Amino acid sequence: MNGEATYSIGELARSAGVTVKAVRFYTERGIVPARRTAAGHRRYGADAVARLGLVRTLRELGIDLATVQKIVDREVAAADAAAAHAEAVAAQMRMLRLRHAVLTVAARRGGDPEEMELMHQLARLSAAERDDLVADFLDSSFGSADTGPMSRVLHRSLAPELPDDPTSEQLAAWVELAELARDPGFRSLMRNLFDDHATEAARRTGPPRKHAVARVAETVRPLLAAGAAPGSPEAAQAVTEVAAAYAEFQDRPDTPALRARLAAYLTAANDPRRERYLHLLSIVNGWSPPDHPRRELDWFLTALTAS
Repeated sequence: MNGEATYSIGELARSAGVTVKAVRFYTERGIVPARRTAAGHRRYGADAVARLGLVRTLRELGIDLATVQKIVDREVAAADAAAAHAEAVAAQMRMLRLRHAVLTVAARRGGDPEEMELMHQLARLSAAERDDLVADFLDSSFGSADTGPMSRVLHRSLAPELPDDPTSEQLAAWVELAELARDPGFRSLMRNLFDDHATEAARRTGPPRKHAVARVAETVRPLLAAGAAPGSPEAAQAVTEVAAAYAEFQDRPDTPALRARLAAYLTAANDPRRERYLHLLSIVNGWSPPDHPRRELDWFLTALTAS
């Protein structure tokens, strides 16, 4: 330090933006070099300034003190230490996202401790365990993928695939979706919808036809835009058209019993749980939000009752 500018411990602390206590600690650990004057006061040179700046940066990045000392002593390459620490931070971030997901769902739903524990378990499932849960839900609802073309399509289109590095939103969606997939009532709903549609498809000959939900949406959308009421003559005509198409699809006459069957099918298709599943699926898989025709179905069911 002969001939070079030196700093007192207070000056060094101010220049580096740390406390005197921190400088003293780093000095005693041998991380920041110092010499003592004849009066016993510590003085620091330019090398101490540089080291203290590096130490502060490394500590702010969360690198432990033992590794910091090895870096400043050049026992460990800074790049290697940074890479190892980056991986540790990534693991911490994944765990924080998991906790955030569970707490977000729990806060939104007001779940009890037992439900929160279940959500935490669902969030921590391995990729293989998630696949098993999804496969069991899809098999239960639609039969195995080998059952037929419709089952294969549904297995592909309704399977959630959580990314390796999901966002908090995707994790929260997965937790809620997994709970739905385990719900026997929801499984029964999806199975009944599938069985109804599969039965109709098995009887059908000729080119494919629009299923009831698509036909309702197509028929009702312009009526909603025009402000038509469910009890209007236009609504009655729409009901007649959709019921006639459904009767033809079922190869049955348009009777009150058939309209009751149509109402039951549309009510099940409009179940909020089904809509919620599709919404959560779009979040988990990073797809565009689904366009569920809830307003059209609600309007048509009211019109169907009025007719």
